[in-house]
Amino acid sequence: MIFDYVIVGGGSAGAVMAARLSEDPDVSVCLLEAGGRGDHLLIRAPAGVVALMPGHGKINNWALQTEPQSELNGRRGFQPRGRGLGGSSLINAMLYVRGHRADYDGWASQGCEGWGWDEVLPYFRKAECHEKGASEFHGADGPLHVSQQKSPRPMSNAFIEAAKERGYRPKDDFNDGDNEGVGLYEVTQFHERQRNGERCSTAAAYLHPIMEERSNLKVVTGARATRIVFEGKRATGVEYRLKGQTFSVSAHQEVILSAGAFGSPQLLQLSGVGRPEDIEPHGIPMVHELAGVGQNLQDHLDFILAYKSDDTDNFGFSARGMMDMLRHTLQWRRDGTGMVASPFAEGAAFVKSDPALEIPDLQLHFVVSIVEDHARKLHWGHGFSCHVCNLRPKSRGRVFLQSADPMAEPAIDPKYLSDQRDLALTIKGAKITREILEAPALAPYRKSELFGIHDDMSDEEWAQHIRARADTIYHPVGTCKMGVDDQSVVDSELKVRGLERIRVVDASVMPTLVGGNTNAPTIMIAEKIAEAIRAGRENRSKP
Repeated sequence: MIFDYVIVGGGSAGAVMAARLSEDPDVSVCLLEAGGRGDHLLIRAPAGVVALMPGHGKINNWALQTEPQSELNGRRGFQPRGRGLGGSSLINAMLYVRGHRADYDGWASQGCEGWGWDEVLPYFRKAECHEKGASEFHGADGPLHVSQQKSPRPMSNAFIEAAKERGYRPKDDFNDGDNEGVGLYEVTQFHERQRNGERCSTAAAYLHPIMEERSNLKVVTGARATRIVFEGKRATGVEYRLKGQTFSVSAHQEVILSAGAFGSPQLLQLSGVGRPEDIEPHGIPMVHELAGVGQNLQDHLDFILAYKSDDTDNFGFSARGMMDMLRHTLQWRRDGTGMVASPFAEGAAFVKSDPALEIPDLQLHFVVSIVEDHARKLHWGHGFSCHVCNLRPKSRGRVFLQSADPMAEPAIDPKYLSDQRDLALTIKGAKITREILEAPALAPYRKSELFGIHDDMSDEEWAQHIRARADTIYHPVGTCKMGVDDQSVVDSELKVRGLERIRVVDASVMPTLVGGNTNAPTIMIAEKIAEAIRAGRENRSKP
């Protein structure tokens, strides 16, 4: 099979790339996705994430693990990643967060030409079908539905009041370039009548409506890419495995890797692209030495505080809770509202650890449920949790091969807290979070603290709690970073340096983490590059 473009990975970036490139009927596109269609009921129902996130049976979830983390008491971290069309937008909390304008201006200052805030904002807007319509910062004509929450729980509003009591300002829109403040998250959730309240994954937004109709788009699910095919330094296609057999597909124009911060560097290394010390010990012939492949891994390390509550108007495990969920499920099926429509993480706060800072360095997710270990440890009863993370960690890790077997999982070593500044800021963030959760507005909802956190704890005691329980909040980036230095894997057009006809388009190209969740920025990246590719084709076709 020969196509103009072969895309590896149908996740938050790959789905966008496939849909946008195939808008041109003269272009042929093949999308290879290792998972399935990503359209069953547990995905469409936002509350279904509680069944998908723990990764039992690896249904729609790769459920990866990190290498043992020395600064987290030697624990292996959990790394849930979406498996299926839509990628991690199948199993995330649907939170639509862009980060701060300074994040993108920072990319531009590092040599990433064209990636400043004013230059990326049009692509955020292009993707959006915002519930409130078009505005200076939001779009109304895009495929991705962005909504206000359907039925936020009263305790989430109490969290907002508690933060205001502690001196934090209210914020209605976290996506206008300045996200400081407290409020409710916006969500990637359908707001049209037919699908109101359903999850709007990138597959549901971009692919499902068109993939059966476009003859120039071939989507192959269950296809695990195993190697990029090169002729010299030029990428010519991809080998993949499907139902135990190996196939190949050729790319007349480009191979585009959208396999994510773990999958894209792994596939490059399996194909002989990267550092010799990561490739040659596995008997893989070198194609191209590129020092940054798999390096520069960054992630938001997350710490959770939680309280039990007598309030039952939230997600909990009790006889009352089970009866309520049946009622809420019927309500969601009827009109898309109720607790089943909740993103769980309803309350938002972006705050500064020091008032002298120019931009927020901490993010809080207030969750209307008790959460421990990614919902893999369940607690009887009801309560609430609050996550806190350092938005711009200094620690850097890597992704590397465990073997030459393309079906093996990559080794993931985030090196959490390897830079001691990250631990110090996490302690500050945990203290700030506790101050908010102990504010008067939440008093009606507080019954007892869950993990033994108490007043007057020393920094060493805080550190012990963090080392014992902290883990990812699912934002790995940077392993194929964009830039101009020796560690850069791709240039500002996301073309792989030193190679021809191959790009990486996903979260791995972010040179540094944005100050927020990474799904919306990943979609923006794909929108921007898809338009650049189409514009380049049009320019070449002009006489």
